[in-house]
Amino acid sequence: MNATYLRIDLLRQLRDVSNIMFVLLMPMAMYLVFGVSMGDGDAAVGDGNVKFYVMSSMAAYGAALAATTAAGGAAVEQMQGWGRQIGLTPVAPLQVVLGKVATAMVVTTGSIAVVHAAGAATGATATAGVWAATFLVSLAGAALFALFGFAVAMLFKSESALGVATGVLVLMSFVGNVFMPLSGAMQDFARFTPMYGYVGLVRWPLLEGATATEGATPDTVAGLLANVVAWVLIFGAAAVVGVARGRRRA
Repeated sequence: MNATYLRIDLLRQLRDVSNIMFVLLMPMAMYLVFGVSMGDGDAAVGDGNVKFYVMSSMAAYGAALAATTAAGGAAVEQMQGWGRQIGLTPVAPLQVVLGKVATAMVVTTGSIAVVHAAGAATGATATAGVWAATFLVSLAGAALFALFGFAVAMLFKSESALGVATGVLVLMSFVGNVFMPLSGAMQDFARFTPMYGYVGLVRWPLLEGATATEGATPDTVAGLLANVVAWVLIFGAAAVVGVARGRRRA
């Protein structure tokens, strides 16, 4: 991996203060609205309480949003000529994609930490092991959405790419069982969507596969991992192809 490329790319990401503040504060605000203001926030759920359940869900959404936003900034870079400059270097397409994911993870770590800090300060409870596992799974799984954001950016290569990526992410979150419990045919469909596998793994340390829908079939680690791996391969391949195509046009 080209270390100079990583440093420059990270500085470019952190320079966009407005996006950074949005992805850090918006998920925390959603947790405060839907978690803290709920009358049953202290009710027991799995190895924690309802506040922790909402916190983990919003942390997962915030991590996906941060990763998508950071990686989706590649669209603006293309318009500013950064993509052409990278195309003239010996950095391979796969290295470009991995570098974008690595820099997106820095912003993502901050987003998860802010939501978890808000949870700890407002009564979200769980065992120490559940706290640590939820944080780490949120961070690791968010790489999927860095690939998603970058793939969309390479497809559109315009300022509209970031809006498209974040808009699709919101839709995926609704149909992926993030914001509200699904049931019946909707839940069966949701199991094949990108957010379902990710948020299911994030909630696993707390729920161990149980779902918020009474009587629903529990998830398995194997099924959730298969979902995430499949979408990593799909988005990763799309991102690499997009970089290679852009390089041929440079």
